[in-house]
Amino acid sequence: MIIHGRVYDVSSFVKRHPGGSIIKFQLGADATDAYNNFHMRSKKADKMLHSLPSRPAHADYAQDALSQDFEKLRLQLKEEGYFEPNLRHVAYRIIEVIAMYWAGIQLIWSGYWFLGAIVAGLAQGRCGWLQHEGGHYSLTGNIKIDRHLQMAIYGLGCGMSGCYWRNQHNKHHATPQKLGTDPDLQTMPLVAFHKIIAGQAKGAKGKAWLAWQAPLFFGGIICSLVSFGWQFVLHPKHALRVQNHLELAYMALRYVLWHCAFGYLGLLGSLRLYAFYVAVGGTYIFTNFAVSHTHKDVVPPTKHISWCLYSANHTTNCTNSPFVNWWMAYLNFQIEHHLFPSMPQYNHPTIAPRVRALFEKHGVEYDVRPYLECFRVTYVNLLAVGNPQHSYHTHTH
Repeated sequence: MIIHGRVYDVSSFVKRHPGGSIIKFQLGADATDAYNNFHMRSKKADKMLHSLPSRPAHADYAQDALSQDFEKLRLQLKEEGYFEPNLRHVAYRIIEVIAMYWAGIQLIWSGYWFLGAIVAGLAQGRCGWLQHEGGHYSLTGNIKIDRHLQMAIYGLGCGMSGCYWRNQHNKHHATPQKLGTDPDLQTMPLVAFHKIIAGQAKGAKGKAWLAWQAPLFFGGIICSLVSFGWQFVLHPKHALRVQNHLELAYMALRYVLWHCAFGYLGLLGSLRLYAFYVAVGGTYIFTNFAVSHTHKDVVPPTKHISWCLYSANHTTNCTNSPFVNWWMAYLNFQIEHHLFPSMPQYNHPTIAPRVRALFEKHGVEYDVRPYLECFRVTYVNLLAVGNPQHSYHTHTH
């Protein structure tokens, strides 16, 4: 792979790469932008890189013009302080989810269990947004501290594993919408966002399920199943495999605290409340994540494209507005987030015009749509994928 104009032999390093198998996604390609943006806060990455065998790239080789201008923009934004964390903003975000959880608990204790479960469910979803920043090391900028904050927020707030999330989510960032490498496309048998994935459906029952996947997804059924599968199978299984006992402790403490708060309802009542609360939180966050990529086309397994083109061709922004910015925790700026994953997300609205100007200069699409339009095209795409005999696809553009 090429990094900063040098060809590196990583054959002996692949298995030792601290970030795992994600390094394989860049083999045979220019990995400069991926390297810069994944390792921006690492003090060890450059030392490891320079220890590997390397040689200068061929004299005729140069990055494409878009990538060159992107790197200039990244360095300008770094110089201007846009990658520096704001601890007051982090404190506000943490206080917000604690306050929302407390309000939800008080409502349930006062007899308004339906409203309380909705408020607590939204708090759970907002813990998902918050831990996302921790996983990208954009809370405090200190990798160790942000990892611990992520484990605590995700374990207590969502019952899930930060280390598993990082393992999967970084792969998504490296190659969004690429078949065989983006875990967000590996969604069967519950849901299929592309016709190629839908081809994995087994038998008449599998196809019948996909035919109803749009209302099942946005109606909360599929999102709830994913949430329970993550909470009780995939995430604790990974934490056990890597022996992350601290994360397991956070996840266990979550259920202890739930029992302390709602054990008075009895086992069945407590479980019903928990199921509804998880359904609210899972539907909130999964539907909002889905609107950014899933209706876009996929990249073939053998094709390499640049870091910038992944963001341009396979990502959609939702329109900038105070409510949507809060509701999606600034991840309505998915283009900016994919270009600069280590940047604190509240800076995305400020830098968005400069990103748009960069794309327009190079004739590259900058796809931004109203929030409800993003939901519409995502819903119609699910209908089209699940019902290929109909012509829903003509309404997804």
